Amino acid sequence: MSHTLVDSHAHLDMEEFDEDRDQVVKRAFQEGIKSILCLADVTNPKSTEKTFDLTKKYESLIAAAGVHPHQAKHFNASHTQRIEELAGEEKLKAVGEIGLDFHYDFSPRHEQEEVFRHQLNLAQKLELPVIVHSRSAGKEVAKAVEEEYFSKGGILHCFTEDWILAKRMMDKNFYISFSGILTFPKAQPLREIAKKIPLEKLLVETDSPYLVPFSLKGKKKRNEPAYVIETAKVLAGIKKISLDELACATSQNFESLFMFEIKNPRC
Repeated sequence: MSHTLVDSHAHLDMEEFDEDRDQVVKRAFQEGIKSILCLADVTNPKSTEKTFDLTKKYESLIAAAGVHPHQAKHFNASHTQRIEELAGEEKLKAVGEIGLDFHYDFSPRHEQEEVFRHQLNLAQKLELPVIVHSRSAGKEVAKAVEEEYFSKGGILHCFTEDWILAKRMMDKNFYISFSGILTFPKAQPLREIAKKIPLEKLLVETDSPYLVPFSLKGKKKRNEPAYVIETAKVLAGIKKISLDELACATSQNFESLFMFEIKNPRC
């Protein structure tokens, strides 16, 4: 493959990958995926262990660790301590996935906000970017980032919200990452937003094992990093550029954000 694509968000710690985790990573490499950001849930010791075992095994994999808004109700001081410990690991490049989810409300909203703001401040102290989840909570997410004077930037991952949120977050040094949702016929409003986002602010992701791209729906039940190419093809079409151009731009954005050099790039 001639592309230098990266998957900026994958949950390879999840049990869906327990049977073939190494094969999944190798398949991604075979498809030209040069790097993967793997997420660790610090409320689950097994998640953290699996994530960091994987990133230590494969040079081109990096990690983020944090408390997801769904888990906010379980948050305690030990989780802060764990993130601080992991910050000493060479492969930890961000705090995340953190944020707000007012769609599912698996944790009370006030607790989600408190835990999100706490982790923004922790990331600022650790001088790390953040990986932000925002669902039906765009205004509150942007408000928290602005009010906490968070300046380290990061990724607004699996973007599904409006242009106003995208603009506010880009103004705070955030990249906007698109998942397989972008590939679905009903996602035309999202594609219109993607058109407006500058190339130097774009990323692509799978959010594996979730969100199988439309072209693979029915053929594949589980998403994996190799399939990020399907979202990249759609995004390249939206931007009216070649897949190679899109791949190079998003990879360079990934390198800039995480200060991580991708080996053997083709750009």
